[in-house]
Amino acid sequence: MSEAKSIVEVTAQDVQGPGVVACPNPKMTQWSSHPKVFIDLSHEGQGKCPYCGTVYKLKAGETLHSHH
Repeated sequence: MSEAKSIVEVTAQDVQGPGVVACPNPKMTQWSSHPKVFIDLSHEGQGKCPYCGTVYKLKAGETLHSHH
């Protein structure tokens, strides 16, 4: 049986700059538990933190604004 990882659903408004979110996020109780990293959601609509394994993904129906 695999260990369940945290999944955080984000909206397009939570995404910063060119399709990234920061981990740890402000809602985490141990916000200083690892160095701040930016998770890229622009390719598959989700990404995983290399430190804590938290998965960030866009909520259903949310889209990132592309700047073509």
